[in-house]
Amino acid sequence: MAGSEHCEPSVEESESLRSDANIAGPMTDPVPGPRSESFGDDVSRETPPPMDDTPIGRAAQLAVEALGRAGEGLPRPEQTRVMVVANQKGGVGKTTTTVNLAASLALHGARVLVIDLDPQGNASTALGIDHHSEVPSIYDVLVESKPLSDVVQPVVDVEGLFCAPATIDLAGAEIELVSLVARESRLDRAIKAYEQPLDYIFIDCPPSLGLLTVNALVAGAEVLIPIQCEYYALEGLGQLLRNVDLVRGHLNPALHVSTILLTMYDGRTRLASQVADEVRSHFGHEVLRTSIPRSVRISEAPSYGQTVLTYDPGSSGSLSYLEAAREIALRGVPQTGGQGLSVNYEAQHSISEGTQ
Repeated sequence: MAGSEHCEPSVEESESLRSDANIAGPMTDPVPGPRSESFGDDVSRETPPPMDDTPIGRAAQLAVEALGRAGEGLPRPEQTRVMVVANQKGGVGKTTTTVNLAASLALHGARVLVIDLDPQGNASTALGIDHHSEVPSIYDVLVESKPLSDVVQPVVDVEGLFCAPATIDLAGAEIELVSLVARESRLDRAIKAYEQPLDYIFIDCPPSLGLLTVNALVAGAEVLIPIQCEYYALEGLGQLLRNVDLVRGHLNPALHVSTILLTMYDGRTRLASQVADEVRSHFGHEVLRTSIPRSVRISEAPSYGQTVLTYDPGSSGSLSYLEAAREIALRGVPQTGGQGLSVNYEAQHSISEGTQ
């Protein structure tokens, strides 16, 4: 709109710049401010030119830096890391975290599979994967015992990224699974029979603790819990930790909570900082240093069938997920045998359903 170049673009840009300051970890500030000091006529020969102040100029420089980060190689795990992204509390950024971490690792050169276990199919949508009712899907794997290789599709705009989509048929899968033999380990068997080499598998769970989520917990070794930096952030987390402990005790001894990621962080609010401090005090080193800022670009990307990495590679959300993926990769495969969060840990810090 003529004469309004400093309205909407500048507001969004300023929000993006403020969000960049919220990205924790070793990453340096990607948007240094323009130099305002004046030291004489010869300074320009000794100092670099200031960054372009226009929104387009800043976005271009951010995009270049983001693509540079994505191009850097990361250590690849010796064996496939199966990460279960779970939180029965809705609206915490679970699916968003799943697809963007997967895309970030794929852009770093890893081979990554996303398994969409949510009947809503939001992860499939965000990756641009067709998942109408006639498409072979994870439902066929769980209920019809179809090989996982028959339903996996490549993600077109991210090399090395694949998806096993969910269709609406998955909504009735939990009822159908009840009568099947080894109902809680059907996904685990399908993954073990998958012959294509993979570095990471991310399982996007539904916002519940039913048989679909139990299948994911039996199949994975690591649990990644996204926690929003908002009021009631820890509500219901106690039940999830109890389920993890039960599955570890009876079905999957290797299962543990390895990673907690803070999402929807807004550094302009005191509440976000308080929630982040509380989560870090409860869960310690399991919490990634990087937090994911509240971002318009992250919210917009799925409607275009893309992750934020391809939709706007220079955005604060893109840079944050790249840095979070780097942390996960550098952590390697954590030791098993009860390490990580459990009900005992929860009890020590009084996190339970009754204290919310």
